[in-house]
Amino acid sequence: MHFSNFADFIDMGGYGFYVWLAYGITFGLLLILTLSSIFKRKSLFKEINAKQRRDEKLQKLRAGNKNHEP
Repeated sequence: MHFSNFADFIDMGGYGFYVWLAYGITFGLLLILTLSSIFKRKSLFKEINAKQRRDEKLQKLRAGNKNHEP
């Protein structure tokens, strides 16, 4: 397909609104998906680190209690 100028390219033979709307929706959804994945990944790593810290504290407490038993 050949366009004589940029305005014809944007118009896409009368279907420009639908074409660019489809591109916009697709780009928007991909952006939302990407950002959501990034934030969920960060949140997951924070949860894992917090659980590891809790487990380490629990192990230290258990080890300390074993040493003080008669």
